[in-house]
Amino acid sequence: MSKLNRRTLLGSVAATALVTGALPALAEGSSPSAKMAFTKKTVAVNGSTMAYVDEGTGPVVLFLHGNPTSSYLWRNIIPHVTDGYRAIAPDLIGMGDSGKPDIGYTFAEHAAYLDAFIAALDLRDITLVIHDWGSALGMRYARLNEGNVRGVAFMEAIVPPAMPAPSLEAMGPQSAELFGLLRSPAGEDLVLNQNFFVEEVLGKFGVATPLGDAVMQHYRAPFPTPASRLPTLVWPRQIPIAGEPADTTQVITDNGAWLFSSDLPKLLLHVTPGALIPPPAVDFIKANASNLDDVHLGEGVHFVQEEHPDAIGQAVRAWLDRLPSA
Repeated sequence: MSKLNRRTLLGSVAATALVTGALPALAEGSSPSAKMAFTKKTVAVNGSTMAYVDEGTGPVVLFLHGNPTSSYLWRNIIPHVTDGYRAIAPDLIGMGDSGKPDIGYTFAEHAAYLDAFIAALDLRDITLVIHDWGSALGMRYARLNEGNVRGVAFMEAIVPPAMPAPSLEAMGPQSAELFGLLRSPAGEDLVLNQNFFVEEVLGKFGVATPLGDAVMQHYRAPFPTPASRLPTLVWPRQIPIAGEPADTTQVITDNGAWLFSSDLPKLLLHVTPGALIPPPAVDFIKANASNLDDVHLGEGVHFVQEEHPDAIGQAVRAWLDRLPSA
């Protein structure tokens, strides 16, 4: 792992993410609160349970996280919308406080659980706020159920032009090394035994300033054993590279076509240098997506909710208030 340094990880998920120079550091005193102020509810879904935050009343705003986080990621953003909106933030199946059924944790299985969760809560006229793999899940839902969606706000999302990647080699030598490793038996040891995605990707490499122990304890809690970490291993193996996995490649491709053709209101929140959506990708999205607002949050990497929670909350709230009535 000596070659897989911070810059490697930043560029590993996007062929266009060419990060140069030193990484930015957050301003002193800008660390968000570690407190999780919300009590979660649970709902039966597909023979298991999903935990979720449900705060406020009004039009539904559905917050979707990715790997290796949970609804905890949105803890400092949700309070910006609960005065006038109903904020719902599930823990994806196998993550957070949700159940850990004996499934493969593929994208398709996550999508099936998310669809069932939305149906179980009978959520209508949803506005999506999405990140990382939550973005792919959310855009898939919006694409297939556009009549039930008011708008989509996305950040550090898995979308073209960065994804799907045509090949490992096209991602650059260091990225090819990382994803080749994660797809190998050595990757299983790294992720399952060493909790790589929580301790390294989330805790250190995916943020400009490493996360404090109080925050990390919340993120570690759902993954105490190698078996519990299986979802965090499967997610990077679902990254569409060279047409594999075929179903995920098709979903991300279809999501991109939808993103650049639908007139549904959209909000892009982005940072510099970013990881999944670096500045060149921001320019591409702004040039090709219709009915798009964008907000530059400042310096940041991937887990932008840990870097700019108030700016995200304020931008999302202002955009929500501008949306047409359902």
